Amino acid sequence: MAYDDGNIFAKILRGEVPCKKVYEDEYALAFHDIRPLAPVHVLVIPKGPYVSLDDMSATAAPEVIGAFFRAVGETARILGVIDSGYRILANIGSNAHQEVMHFHVHIFAGAPLGPMLRKI
Repeated sequence: MAYDDGNIFAKILRGEVPCKKVYEDEYALAFHDIRPLAPVHVLVIPKGPYVSLDDMSATAAPEVIGAFFRAVGETARILGVIDSGYRILANIGSNAHQEVMHFHVHIFAGAPLGPMLRKI
């Protein structure tokens, strides 16, 4: 799948759409989700045009990948959720219900989150 630079996260990165920023560096931007599913729900997005983790892991330089995941950890520290615990989640593709075709990681925290998936 080709990257669409008209997606909402690309618009946020260009400053066309505002966000409630938590963290930013040259590789990533973290901001609060506009429809939170937990008391703490923050998205971390890479600044590069990556559709998914598959895309990023196949095409980005190792230092870019490492810096992105370092930004995820730094965001969790800024949010103060290290001691109480948090969950990270990345939906990749249609079966996982990826809604925005720009790779992103969700950070959920602030309450007991329950089991990861329901039994089927």
